[in-house]
Amino acid sequence: MTMPPREGTPHKRRRYSPQEKAAFIAALERTRSIAVAVRECGIPGPTGYMWARQSGILPKKKTPRKYSPEFKAAFYAALDRTEKIGDACREVGMSIHTGELWAKKVGFDAGKARRDQRALFFKFRVDGLHQAAAGRAAGVSPVTASLWDRGIRKSGNKLTYPDGRVFDYKDHVTTQLSPQAFASMRAVETIIDPRYLSLIEREQIRDLSSTGSSIRTIATAMNRSPSTISRELRRNISARGTYEPYGAHRVAAGRRPRPKDSKLVVHAALRKFVAEKLQVRWSPEQISHGLIKEYPTDQEMRVSPETIYQGLYVQARGALKKEVQTALRTGRTRRKPQTTGQERRSRFVDPWLTISERPPEVEDRAVPGHHEGDLIIGTLSRSAIGTLVERTTRYVMLVHLPGGHSAEEVRDGLIATMNTLPAHLRGSLTWDQGSEMAGHKAFSLATDMPVYFCDPGSPWQRGSNENTNGLLRQYFPKGTDLSVYSPEDLEHVAQELNGRPRKSLNWDTPAERFRDLLLSN
Repeated sequence: MTMPPREGTPHKRRRYSPQEKAAFIAALERTRSIAVAVRECGIPGPTGYMWARQSGILPKKKTPRKYSPEFKAAFYAALDRTEKIGDACREVGMSIHTGELWAKKVGFDAGKARRDQRALFFKFRVDGLHQAAAGRAAGVSPVTASLWDRGIRKSGNKLTYPDGRVFDYKDHVTTQLSPQAFASMRAVETIIDPRYLSLIEREQIRDLSSTGSSIRTIATAMNRSPSTISRELRRNISARGTYEPYGAHRVAAGRRPRPKDSKLVVHAALRKFVAEKLQVRWSPEQISHGLIKEYPTDQEMRVSPETIYQGLYVQARGALKKEVQTALRTGRTRRKPQTTGQERRSRFVDPWLTISERPPEVEDRAVPGHHEGDLIIGTLSRSAIGTLVERTTRYVMLVHLPGGHSAEEVRDGLIATMNTLPAHLRGSLTWDQGSEMAGHKAFSLATDMPVYFCDPGSPWQRGSNENTNGLLRQYFPKGTDLSVYSPEDLEHVAQELNGRPRKSLNWDTPAERFRDLLLSN
């Protein structure tokens, strides 16, 4: 191998022998990698690529495409019409990278349409639309709507989560950004005071500055001080040297916190007092009040119980786990969320009505057409039958669910069953808070029937349905596979139940009372 030239001597172009070139081609054919072959043979990368093209292993470089002024005018016309670079490039038949360069030269804002879609999506969400419905109305895919709703930003092949995690779904690698590099969504969206620049104002700064407006012109248009605009453009510029409003807003939000050490870390005497009392089994609350009695005039010797608890639980994550377990009576090393038993996570995304909102005429059974419903579940919860009872006549209808009891299956089965009734007998439906009724809004839209949900653990609030389910277990015992029953079998069971006389109906049958309702109408 030829030695590199010494310092001070003029550099001469290296010449390679035919044997070196043949050795490189052989290594390239064996490894199928130019990078590996050039390292193995000790030649520069550009030389390796040149030999590979000469040998026909790599195709020769394409000559750059030349565009006529008419072609460029056609692209700009398509861009004005579609307002999307990708659509304009496909229409005229050119590379999207070239289209982005041309669009940038004329000041086209490629992200404006996407920002408008995002703003429209969140407007629909504020108006009460479901996530998927808001996405369709804004013209974005369900995946994009889900990412926006969860505060996840997608850039290239990376997803950035609100807590600062960055997931590269190409390499399947997760990294964590520093708090200064990434502010949480709550911090970004929090409006501190009107004297701080908002995201809308930062977008206005970007729009005005991109048109060449001076700092004083921007300040006058926004009714802000020129120093505010100057400082904003200087401090919050991106790594590429451009001003991006969303990035600038996140950087500004990341500078808001003023982190400081805990009082127990800074104050040695206070820390010693707390440690001594923890060793003799004092609780944090006892320590906090003991400090007031021990040091009545020293305001520095004050600490809240919460500060002590935070110090303990932070320490418990490290090497002092065993020591912290002995410091608290519970022996916990992690904080346990305190609940009163009243908190309950909603099972439904859409707004829903509670039984307390049900009209009084439904409660006293004075008006017919109001129903109670539930599911009877088969073995291993793999099959189910929907049960519906009309409150006034006790008339029973059974819903066939051959595909399972998911929210979609139950919704479609209930809609098909209820639409067999006349409009005056489709008043309302009362159900428990089961996840199978997650599609209650779609059911109400299709049948014009509101759905009222019972309180948790209160089956007596739909007593007619509970009693009917007990009667149905004569036909469908617990632990049986309910998927083997056909719609004809369910219709036969419903006819038998509706043909039984009831004491609550003055010994009439539900079928007779229901028939009278149909005839009276």
